[in-house]
Amino acid sequence: MRLHENPKTVVLVVDDSVESIRMINDALENAGMTVLVALDGSQAVNISHNITPDIVLLDALMPNMDGFETCRLLKEKAGFADIPIIFMTGLSDTEHVVMGLSSGGVDYVTKPINTTELLARMQVHLTNARITRSARQALDATGQNLFATNRRGELLWSTPEVSNALPDPSQPAGQLLQEQLRTWFGHGPETGHAIPLPGVEPTRSIEFLALVDNREYLMRLRASENPNQATAALRKRFDLTVRESDVLLWIANGKTNREIGQILEMSPRTVNKHLEQVFRKVGVENRTAAAASAIRLLALHT
Repeated sequence: MRLHENPKTVVLVVDDSVESIRMINDALENAGMTVLVALDGSQAVNISHNITPDIVLLDALMPNMDGFETCRLLKEKAGFADIPIIFMTGLSDTEHVVMGLSSGGVDYVTKPINTTELLARMQVHLTNARITRSARQALDATGQNLFATNRRGELLWSTPEVSNALPDPSQPAGQLLQEQLRTWFGHGPETGHAIPLPGVEPTRSIEFLALVDNREYLMRLRASENPNQATAALRKRFDLTVRESDVLLWIANGKTNREIGQILEMSPRTVNKHLEQVFRKVGVENRTAAAASAIRLLALHT
């Protein structure tokens, strides 16, 4: 079976059995694919630092680092979000199947490997992955730089532009971002609220769009405007004082009175007094409506 559509498909095969690798390698090369080989999980992770394959074939049971841990480590890399990982195992009991799928695998085949079946399964997953990547590239092309995380701030998927912009989750900056997202989600952000993306140039912000199926936080990465320009726009539109526009800007970014007080070095009581004037001048009755009015205005200046 030859995969005519994409003769340059790159496959990473991870298995501690040389005999198994040799057999799979021959079948994949005959199908027109480029094969990368790792004899254990650590080698696979090291390879992934420099090369992102189109698909991974991963032995479930290996010494030192098993396939399940290897899969989890690979899936922590943003570039691997859409890469299909197929487990190869001599075990077909429910426990190991669930472990493989839970760690990020999309499928499994049992040993001894039937190469015809393996190639057929690979074709299905490669096609699905390429459709997904094309859709996400299209989102980037239209300026919709989207990504999603779980409640813990761990990346589930992203468009290519976002993948390049977000910090590596294994590095301190990436871990800091995850912690900030966890805290933000704990406050229940509303659609349109945004927080700055720390430690990147040019400056960006993360806008919350929606909570999908009560588990996937959908967000957009957008260029951050100059805070001075933002507050100036708010002052001009709503006839606010400097401090009132500062408070409204942070309200629009989902901050509480206590947080705004810390940022602007004023007491929460003073923040609340400014907020009362903001409500009156903007013509709203609560902070949600005030934030919505500010977000609508600032969207025109983004």
